[in-house]
Amino acid sequence: MYTQREVPRNVQGRGLDSGVRWFGLWDGYFAVSYLVTVVLLFTSAEDQVHRAFAIGALTLIVPWYAGLGRKPMIRRTHGRRNLVFSAGLFLLFASSSALDLGGSFALFAVVPMLMMSLPMPPAIVLVVLANLWPVTVVWLRGGQFDPHILSVLPISLLGTALSVLLGVWITRVVQQSSERAALIDELRLSREREAHLSHQAGISAERERLAREIHDTLAQSLTSIISLVQAAESEVAVNPERARSRLGLAGRVARDSLDEARGFVSKLTPPPLRESSLMQAVRRQADLLMEETGLAVRCTAGGEEQPLPMAVSVVLLRSAQEAFANVRKHAGKARRVDVTVAYAPEAVRLVVRDDGAGFDARAWLDAPPAATDDAGAGNGARGGFGLRGMRARVREIGGMVRVDSSPGAGTTIEITVPLGPLGEEPDDE
Repeated sequence: MYTQREVPRNVQGRGLDSGVRWFGLWDGYFAVSYLVTVVLLFTSAEDQVHRAFAIGALTLIVPWYAGLGRKPMIRRTHGRRNLVFSAGLFLLFASSSALDLGGSFALFAVVPMLMMSLPMPPAIVLVVLANLWPVTVVWLRGGQFDPHILSVLPISLLGTALSVLLGVWITRVVQQSSERAALIDELRLSREREAHLSHQAGISAERERLAREIHDTLAQSLTSIISLVQAAESEVAVNPERARSRLGLAGRVARDSLDEARGFVSKLTPPPLRESSLMQAVRRQADLLMEETGLAVRCTAGGEEQPLPMAVSVVLLRSAQEAFANVRKHAGKARRVDVTVAYAPEAVRLVVRDDGAGFDARAWLDAPPAATDDAGAGNGARGGFGLRGMRARVREIGGMVRVDSSPGAGTTIEITVPLGPLGEEPDDE
């Protein structure tokens, strides 16, 4: 799982990597500006000493930028380091231009660096001074104010305005590129996190499915087998035939359980529904309940029997098995169980009613899940996990479960599932 602290660090790190890749274009531009300015200095009319010192001052800008200015530009941080870099950059440029006016061509690289290194107000001040510096050098070299300077001054001011606009544009481009890179990385991280959460949700759903299948099949079958074996042990001396009959029934339940286990592990159709309808499968489960418990179990069909979507048949069969398991464990003095499968054009309804001890259904519905489980049957809350699992199954296919029970008045479980067109399987969306 991704924590809230990890996300910003990851996004910032990935955004920084994207910024480094983009900044390579600026490095290339800086290198070209430096080389062109050096070529102009080599071809200038100044004496060799002035040209050499001018090229030296210009060359010092390269390590000064690489060692001090580049990293703050990439990270877009402002601090003392930026001030030191900008001041040194301005002094080296001013020195090179004072020694040879050809060095003023470096403005094409110096202005963007000042704009990227400093906040906007001080950056504009330094950019204006840098653009006025070549005019100031011409004035100082002449020793007096030359009227020719007035004709050059508008060009210098225009260059200043263009430099400021260029610097602002470059700064905005850098900022937008960094923000876009951070947004892309954040979206990528969100997609990875969503895939991770979807994977975890799938695992949880599969665990819940297996838990319901085990509870509705293996756990109930094992309970029946234990009851049959215990009954056979008690009758083996006094009624051997009856004991053998119970052991045979226990073996049949064990074989059915093995088929069920193989079926739900591979997500196949439950064995009772492979070659029979829902009504036939429920009737076989009712006959098994009657053989195990000796209760009077009546199974009837209402309406005209019709084929059902397999998902509906599986849910109703599992619900019937859970209701029968609750009868075995909790019905107490029950003598009769009535099972009805009622068909209608738009819905199918399963009703299981017993006349056993019953329980407080309202208290069970109001209680939190942890407060009710199968072990709590002794104090009135019966089938906590089973009934809740039944309700979860039915809700997954758009159905509804109604539990009607009170102490001493038996229990009625009614499940209603809506149907689409006759025999139509639900769409997988």
